[in-house]
Amino acid sequence: MSPQKAQAEIVRLSKILKQHSHAYYTLDAPTIPDSEYDRLFQQLVALEQQYPALQDANSPTRRVGAPPLDSFSQIKHKVPMLSLDNVFNQAQLDEFCNRLSSRLESERFIPLVGEPKLDGIAVSLFYVNGKLDYAATRGDGTTGEDITLNVKTIHDVPLQLLGDDWPESLEVRGEIYMSKQAFQTLNYKAEAQSQKRFVNPRNAAAGSLRQLDSAVTASRRLSMFAYAIGYVANNDERGDQIVASTHCEALACIKRWGFSVNNYVQKISDAHALKTYVSQLSQMRTGLAYEIDGLVFKVDAFSEQSQLGFVSRAPRWATAYKFPAEEAITCLNEVDFQVGRTGAITPVARLAPVFVGGVTVSNATLHNMDEIERLGVRIGDRVVIQRAGDVIPKVQRVILEERPESTTKILLPEICPICASPIEQDETIARCTGRLLCPAQLKETIKHFVSRKAMDVDGFGDKLVEQLVDKELLTCVSDIYRLKKPDLVLLERMGEKSADKLTAAIENSKRPLAERFIYALGIREVGETTARTLAGAIDTIWHLFDMTEEALIALEDIGPIVASNVLEFTNSPSNRQLVEALTSLGLAPQFSKNLVANQNLALTNKTVVITGTLPHFSREEMKQKMLQAGAKVSGSISKKTDYLIAGENAGSKLVKAESLDIPVIDEAAAMMMINEPQSS
Repeated sequence: MSPQKAQAEIVRLSKILKQHSHAYYTLDAPTIPDSEYDRLFQQLVALEQQYPALQDANSPTRRVGAPPLDSFSQIKHKVPMLSLDNVFNQAQLDEFCNRLSSRLESERFIPLVGEPKLDGIAVSLFYVNGKLDYAATRGDGTTGEDITLNVKTIHDVPLQLLGDDWPESLEVRGEIYMSKQAFQTLNYKAEAQSQKRFVNPRNAAAGSLRQLDSAVTASRRLSMFAYAIGYVANNDERGDQIVASTHCEALACIKRWGFSVNNYVQKISDAHALKTYVSQLSQMRTGLAYEIDGLVFKVDAFSEQSQLGFVSRAPRWATAYKFPAEEAITCLNEVDFQVGRTGAITPVARLAPVFVGGVTVSNATLHNMDEIERLGVRIGDRVVIQRAGDVIPKVQRVILEERPESTTKILLPEICPICASPIEQDETIARCTGRLLCPAQLKETIKHFVSRKAMDVDGFGDKLVEQLVDKELLTCVSDIYRLKKPDLVLLERMGEKSADKLTAAIENSKRPLAERFIYALGIREVGETTARTLAGAIDTIWHLFDMTEEALIALEDIGPIVASNVLEFTNSPSNRQLVEALTSLGLAPQFSKNLVANQNLALTNKTVVITGTLPHFSREEMKQKMLQAGAKVSGSISKKTDYLIAGENAGSKLVKAESLDIPVIDEAAAMMMINEPQSS
């Protein structure tokens, strides 16, 4: 057979196999016997082996896996994969619906789409000209891991989209999961081979999906339901809602292009239908072929989604309804006391292991001594453990009628279990007074200081912090900036290249935004938003130490309690010494008042929205630049918006901005406004 005829035959066989595979795995309606499918498959394998240069990356034969990888590379999502806020009962779900109506200034029930919330792994699948280009995990919402080779082994994932009406660039989002049957089969095999069993289907799916050897992934039957379109781009640049005007229409497109869509997705038009849907799916839960831990509800109309916008890292137009927590009974064997970053002493119940909420639980929080007294719990008691989703398990109640005579009272220790410093009771919270002399507090303080939302020192993980403190290479936070390569290369799993990267990351962290630095200091009850408020009110870090209670309370969103916590921090000589040490080592926080030469700027106190793909900056980077310039950054367009910064594929936000006559600027214009004072 000539190469030309071989290529034509490969294309023909691939097309036939993809059609039959779609019928078998996605539609659950096989069109040919397995033996015939196997015969065609082997013909394709033989041709590809004879002509390896003709094998397509999306060939059906690639479903069996590719050579192992050394590690996963990173992929930045074109549109962030946001998390959802949760509700836990019908009343909270009704409140969510009422908020939708209120925000949209409507008295009607806002139509929703309900769908089962699978207990799996969220993924992003990106297609170019109908072919799967890459697949990525959700990761931190902005950047995920490249799992393309592994995802190609999943038969529910089309390698080539069906039809011909899909956009040139398309991102489809879905949930990869392992069915209950596949999970049982996997564990049977593990037992037969004397291997460790997986705890639950979600862990099994996650472990299978992150195998460096995709052949291992292929050997475990994973499935996927597609649930949304994330990013769309066409040559006509009509925007990100081009394929549909509602979520239901988008799901219809997804299904037409070859994806599996959950059979229990349902449009909900009124409050009665909502309650019925929740009741029905709650009852059906245990009988489904896969695990679900709740339901997801989304506003159907994209135009209304756009109006509702986002809050923090979650959309206002969607929520996750979590099923009531699962409970189990076990014995409380012992109570340990852990020390947190601020010295808070937290009692932790050590339990006889019990399976609850899909995992084996051996520890549960008791919160504080007041909670122990409220529960009336003692060591040796039979207790009810509650776990809801990924929430930390807690002791719900004591089974007093089964209390043994040998139980003992739980007593708060008088000294810290880590450093032996005295413990003081602060209202409901007991605290170790050792502060940073306590290794436990020091470790947690350093972990917070170097974390992504604080100083963002890349590569400075928790295990490294543990090592450095245990070896006394870090005795205070400022020691981070005294670390040298010779100190680091002697650590476990730290070679020269890793040491070079870490020292470079430490050096690169020396000029943080002021709000990041203030947040990194770990002042009690000062989160990211409060840190930004404080940073905006001062132009050097020392001004923070000079602020009075009256000046603090005068700031937006700062009340007496937060002001008291700030003053407690700034009045401490040791905290002043810490900041002095950090600044002497070259750490220089960047304040917006200093970054902008003239405060009479075009962006000062203006509300801006950022959308689309910018040529030189990510949206988060542009957001930080806007904040430094004195602007307020919103996630949604409204009449109060002053500017829309629009990149490529701006979509519905651009349409709405134009309809409201809101000025639209590009990245270059935005940078000019940042850097040039407004003329008087």
